[in-house]
Amino acid sequence: MTTAPSTAPAGRPSVNRLAAKLVERLVADAAMLRIAVSRDASGATLIDAGIAVPGGIEAGRRMAEICLGGLGDVQVAATAAGAPWPWTVTVRATDPVLACLGSQYAGWSLTDDGGGNGGGKYFSLGSGPGRALAAKEDLFAELGYKDSFDAAVLVLETDKPPPTTLVRRVAEACGVEPARLTFVLAPTMSLAGSMQVVARSLEVALHKAHALKFPLDRIVDGIGTAPLPPPAPDFVAAMGRTNDAVLYGGTVQLFVDGPEDEAAALADRLPSRSSADYGKPFAEIFAAVKGDFYKIDPMLFSPGLVFVTALKTGRTFRRGGLDEAVLRRSFALDAA
Repeated sequence: MTTAPSTAPAGRPSVNRLAAKLVERLVADAAMLRIAVSRDASGATLIDAGIAVPGGIEAGRRMAEICLGGLGDVQVAATAAGAPWPWTVTVRATDPVLACLGSQYAGWSLTDDGGGNGGGKYFSLGSGPGRALAAKEDLFAELGYKDSFDAAVLVLETDKPPPTTLVRRVAEACGVEPARLTFVLAPTMSLAGSMQVVARSLEVALHKAHALKFPLDRIVDGIGTAPLPPPAPDFVAAMGRTNDAVLYGGTVQLFVDGPEDEAAALADRLPSRSSADYGKPFAEIFAAVKGDFYKIDPMLFSPGLVFVTALKTGRTFRRGGLDEAVLRRSFALDAA
């Protein structure tokens, strides 16, 4: 893959240029990672990381770093002895707001009414740096960022590839030729899919901070971690486990500028337990609203335990907590 000079905003990196290098490595290591690389009829590259192939945790880890626009580091490590689950996924980013909200966040709704695979409708939420080329979301005006590069990559949490009609529209929106567009695909039920979703603990915290109207330019740094759940054989259970990993097992620390009392106020409202919907496995919450995602309190979507450090004074505010009982139910953990 050849690359052209980036014309991202002055002083800001091009998330698509950085991610292009990671995509090259992913393709080069396809056999080792048990993923499949093919071309759509339009010429776009499709990387299957868990639909018709096994994929795996390492494939999902690399997907997560692509989602972060090359600005983040994702690692799997052992938890402390006695923890309810053995492995955690830790995320760090050099520019957390740009990496998480400007790239990783699944904010681009991709739909096709009649040209989907098998002639049916197609829907998926687009994550990754390609969002910053299209800049379809109001969020990019707030971030003051729009990327410009000759190649784009999007990550889709899906169990089937996007139809060619949609692929062509995405390429046009990103301002690239279809042959310079890459989709990385994995269903939530797969190992790679579970991995890349749980690697969003920091992004979830930043999105909640944004929803609480905390100034994004005052979030200087951050780090997040959450347990890596087992995949599940059906979508609702798999979605429930990945959400529960963050809601009940996620820990995030944000480092913020500004008055100490505003850092404390953010910490007070940031944890998931500040929501009235807190307390049950997510799959049960989802069933209770009959699958209507929009009836769930949006304030639920945040880490279980948060630390907010006021850089001006050095004081840290700890709020929320972890809920091992819910994780054990959600993950179907047999501890006998």
